[in-house]
Amino acid sequence: MKLNKGSIGRAVDQPSDAVRFYLFHGQDESQSRALAARLLDSLGASKFIVAAGTVKSDPASLVDEASAMSLFGGKRVIWIEPATKDIEEGVAALLEAAAVASPVVAIAGALTKASALLKLAEASPACVAYASYVPEGQDAERMVIDLGRRFGLKVSPSVAMRVADAANNDQAVVAQELQKFALYVGASPEAPKELDQDVVDAVGADNNEGDFLRLADLALGGEIGELSDGLARLPAGGSEAIPVVRSLQRRLLMLAPLRARVERGERVDAVLTSMGRSLFFKDKARVQRMLSKWSADDLATVSDRAGKLERSLIFTPAPDREALGEELLAIARKARSL
Repeated sequence: MKLNKGSIGRAVDQPSDAVRFYLFHGQDESQSRALAARLLDSLGASKFIVAAGTVKSDPASLVDEASAMSLFGGKRVIWIEPATKDIEEGVAALLEAAAVASPVVAIAGALTKASALLKLAEASPACVAYASYVPEGQDAERMVIDLGRRFGLKVSPSVAMRVADAANNDQAVVAQELQKFALYVGASPEAPKELDQDVVDAVGADNNEGDFLRLADLALGGEIGELSDGLARLPAGGSEAIPVVRSLQRRLLMLAPLRARVERGERVDAVLTSMGRSLFFKDKARVQRMLSKWSADDLATVSDRAGKLERSLIFTPAPDREALGEELLAIARKARSL
């Protein structure tokens, strides 16, 4: 069944046992992932990844995985990303099965109205289909305020708009920023705190500079010599480590959905062309090399490591330039090996 913005929250926060398949599609893939993550939290389940290619070659495998019990007795959600039209037969088999133990989530990106997968999901009461669009204006403000509440932050409309603008209304970036703010001020859902402009001034994403992004790009590009020179120029005991890590995270969040499109079969140059003016022309060649070099799984690994590094830096009295250098050089060496 097709759901709208007013009903999707209830569907993922209070999931029905009757729903076997969740199709999150649309241009805003970060919002789709966020909804899927909320579903995981609501179910108290772990993510079990299945490749779309596996379902294409053996449609019955999706039913097998959804029917299997977890080895450790916990709940599971079968997760397919990026999902393609090739999983349609597997989903049809899933809906026809007598019973399944785990629901299936598919992050599909943009689908046309003619998509057989979309039609199948919208027609069945055992499915949820929702299209995610990039929020704008008051919708973007509301998105930041609602996400902030999940991290224990009270966000005013003016602060919400600033956070949304700095993140280009990207829900994944917004969520990451709000998590940082919550860590910084010690907020939690049990002990909420006000998010004010001073906190955003101190640690917000809109504070990074071109030099910080350049270091991140050098690491992702495997340019060890230039990276070493740039790190050496950072002042000892300075406060540049956290902004550099944030620049790296922003670049990773830009690359991840683009790489997913490449792995769905789109050409790298076509993906970059579709970005239009949102990609600075001087960055195009460098981003093109990164997309050709890094897989979606490798980008996810680097993003996870960057998040852990930043959390350790936030709670260190003086940001550790050595820890930053070790991580960036490790990324650069990995890039060289790809």
